[in-house]
Amino acid sequence: MEKKVKKEPIKVLFASFEAEPFMKAGGLGDVAGTLPAYVKSPGFDIRVILPNLSVIPREYKDKMVLTEVFEVPLSWRRQYCGLMTMKYKGIQYYFLDNEYYFKRDRIYGEFDDGERAAFYAKAVLESIQHIPDFMPDILHTNDWHAALIPVYLHEQYRQIPGYDRIKTVFTVHNLKFQGMFSGFMLGDVLGLHDTPAADQIMMGDAVNFMQGALRYSDRLTTVSPTYAQEIRTPYYGEGLDWLFNERADRLTGILNGIDYKKYDPMTDKNIALPFNADDLENKRKDKEQLQADLGLEVNADIPLFVVVSRLTEQKGFDLVTQIMPQIAQRRMQLAVLGVGQPEYEECFRWYAGEYRDKVAACITFDEPLSHRLYACGDVLMMPSRFEPCGLSQMMAMRYGCLPLVRETGGLKDSVMPYNAITGEGTGFTFANYSAQELMDTVDRALTVWYENRQAWDRMVVTAMKSDFSWKASAKQYRQLYKELAG
Repeated sequence: MEKKVKKEPIKVLFASFEAEPFMKAGGLGDVAGTLPAYVKSPGFDIRVILPNLSVIPREYKDKMVLTEVFEVPLSWRRQYCGLMTMKYKGIQYYFLDNEYYFKRDRIYGEFDDGERAAFYAKAVLESIQHIPDFMPDILHTNDWHAALIPVYLHEQYRQIPGYDRIKTVFTVHNLKFQGMFSGFMLGDVLGLHDTPAADQIMMGDAVNFMQGALRYSDRLTTVSPTYAQEIRTPYYGEGLDWLFNERADRLTGILNGIDYKKYDPMTDKNIALPFNADDLENKRKDKEQLQADLGLEVNADIPLFVVVSRLTEQKGFDLVTQIMPQIAQRRMQLAVLGVGQPEYEECFRWYAGEYRDKVAACITFDEPLSHRLYACGDVLMMPSRFEPCGLSQMMAMRYGCLPLVRETGGLKDSVMPYNAITGEGTGFTFANYSAQELMDTVDRALTVWYENRQAWDRMVVTAMKSDFSWKASAKQYRQLYKELAG
């Protein structure tokens, strides 16, 4: 009998500039911190590689072990890099150490972010030679900070044994940020002036990191099916719609998920009383406690609308501030949590001062309070101008807080609009980016709350029982990796 040869698992190196719980600036950190654990299985050996930023908490830094030291060539520079390793929740993590680039007080927003990202990209590729028994089949890179990895792989590393068979996946999390810098960087920092990449990554007089990844990667993904279609249009394409259309056969939209262990109303330590879809009485009690803590009128029969967001125009707050006079006159409450553009912060502070029992403004970042707002809120307001995926609407539904969203990107893919005839739905939606449509949708939600609570309660249960875990998404990524690995 012929002996069966055990098939080697597909090896995936997942490259991101941020990942929870080590460091997080936005949705990318949530994805990088949770997706790999769901992809990992007997057929997939997935590992994560990150910069060793100084913002990483000491509790994690103390567990890192330095395994290798090597030089990273970056144009005319030769920079030190230390390879640190640690395991966390069953996943092997690598951290690239260089104090010159990574000893900063924040993740992004530095004067030399382009050079920092270029060093990270080169260091990822150099590090592969120093990781024993792990030559990746797939390099999965994320957003502009890791976008040069597929470029450098093709232009400078293909001649190294093993590198020639590495396939690349690039995921766009937010197309608004592409990594655009002076064309001077092409030679002085990137060292790509005398390669074919010089024509591929230039957008006019500027170097565009993301454009490089879109040109060079074997497969492209983004974080929802609708966003994958939207970015092929001029309105959403941010100047790159032509390239997404050119590579449409390589583009896939895979909806993000959330960590169902972290966002669970039965076990969440941030809320006072646990509840589930079968018994919502404790949700009412939690809501009354939150109303008291925020100085709002304590009455569970008044619908509590909540905002958990960056207060920016992208998130639709030019619309929200326009309708604040009407909101202040409705029998409803609004609790806002977030920071952002000063004009929006000041608007919410003013209304909170004028209507103390109806509006609360928490102009800060407070993760425990965000959990309480999801758990105690009745409606999450998220009228985004564009939203690649969005996670807040999924978190809110997990706690029975119905999303009120504009039909764009992942919001359209994840929220089922209320149908007055059948009573079905998981939230309230509107199509056009208009303050009037937003207000009409708020009024529609209030009508259902006050006149058809049976339908409302059904929607809450449906929303809570919807599955937005990473399981389905991870299955799609595994299939994509299989196709690439052959």
